[in-house]
Amino acid sequence: MIAIIDYGAGNLTSVARALEHIGVTCKITDKYEEILSSERIIFPGVGAAGKAMEVIRHRKLDRAIREVVAQKKPFLGICMGAQIILGESEENDTTCLNIIPGIARRFPDGDIKIPHMGWNDISVVRSHPVLEGLDGRTQFYFVHSYYPAPERKEDIIATTNYGISFASIIGRDNVIATQFHLEKSGRHGLKILKNFCDWDGRV
Repeated sequence: MIAIIDYGAGNLTSVARALEHIGVTCKITDKYEEILSSERIIFPGVGAAGKAMEVIRHRKLDRAIREVVAQKKPFLGICMGAQIILGESEENDTTCLNIIPGIARRFPDGDIKIPHMGWNDISVVRSHPVLEGLDGRTQFYFVHSYYPAPERKEDIIATTNYGISFASIIGRDNVIATQFHLEKSGRHGLKILKNFCDWDGRV
């Protein structure tokens, strides 16, 4: 069973449908016991970091997330899930979970449109079991104004260029997170989801 953590984000059912499409059983839940008893955990999300963390703390999901990570269960963050696992976000100076030290930074003002919205490719800088079988210059679907900037280069798995080069996949140990939306990224997004469902959390 995979738990999709429910903090009221709008894309939870899309992630659930994507998992069902590849034949994986999942449950959308904010219940502490159900999250801890799951084999794998997915934290998808959209919206503002401050509001997300407010709901996470109110529902005591921060404790559940830290416990499943400590138990070495495979954990996948998607979009907002790639930002709230960092130490903080520049969006309203929000304190986040600090599972991977770093900061979610806003794209600099300039010649690019913000938010970054649409298809873009990734450059893998570190191999990872969840990325096995991806072919060539694979494109994924992005919608975001902030991007993850981990403190350690070793926590960057892939980068993407949009005005600047930024980390589009980050991870450490049993935690991996994509800034792009897997559930909106066609067969390549489904491939990463399938790999995650087969992953034992070791790298």
